[in-house]
Amino acid sequence: MSNWGCPHEVDEKCLRLNEIQCNPGMKGCILYGRYFFSNPDKNKPLGPHRPALYSNRGGTFNGFSTKTLDFLKDLRSNNNKIWFEANKQDYKDYLLELLQNLVIDLGDFMLTIDPNIEIRPAVDKTISRIYRDTRFSGDKSPYKSTMWITFKRPRKDWKDAPVYFFEISPHSYRYGMGFYSASIKTMDRLRNMIDKRPDEFLEAISFYSGQKTFVVEGEKYKRILNNNIPDEVQDWYQRKNLYLVCNRNIDEHLFNKALIDDLISRFSLLAPFYHYLWRLK
Repeated sequence: MSNWGCPHEVDEKCLRLNEIQCNPGMKGCILYGRYFFSNPDKNKPLGPHRPALYSNRGGTFNGFSTKTLDFLKDLRSNNNKIWFEANKQDYKDYLLELLQNLVIDLGDFMLTIDPNIEIRPAVDKTISRIYRDTRFSGDKSPYKSTMWITFKRPRKDWKDAPVYFFEISPHSYRYGMGFYSASIKTMDRLRNMIDKRPDEFLEAISFYSGQKTFVVEGEKYKRILNNNIPDEVQDWYQRKNLYLVCNRNIDEHLFNKALIDDLISRFSLLAPFYHYLWRLK
């Protein structure tokens, strides 16, 4: 496979797809759907006889540590280069490594939702930088005391596309799915889809009324945009930005490997709406 020059192939194994045997054209491969191969089987999506990409391997994530929160709290109180450099190993051991393990253990599952999602456990791929961009900010603190992971398709305008996320702060954590910063054009497309095919939107959010995990968030217009929209849709329709989020105070789930099962279960619930939002692009 090396003659293809694929960045995910090492020793004929695919790092993107759980180190299975490299086979250009398999779903999830960066070449899938972009090239046609002489072997017609490689141009077909995975059939039911093929093994699923996701398997519960036990994994490496065993929960966050209380030292993770200690580091974030201390960083918030000592947000300067001298302190950070003196405690950089704690950042690597109790924050970065644990975020990497979380990405690794969720990666195979996330590919079952969207085979084009980025799952490499690296900063600027799925893990946020700890260094703040202060060029246009009045706050010149050099480091973030809130860190997050995202599962998204690799594209320049990812902030205007649906993304799954998990975020941890000194006193809380949260996770969900939606837009980081939707454009006016994208939200207008959403409202247009709701206006033209309301039944499809109601089907995409049919999970929402029967659950108590997620809430709809995002800045709203103050004026009513359309008085004819049903009450159960109005809260979505009025948004300038839109995402579904579960906000949690620090609890025992954060320090347990069962957090993986929680995220898999809850992210699965959001999958139909995730795919609906991709229809806007």
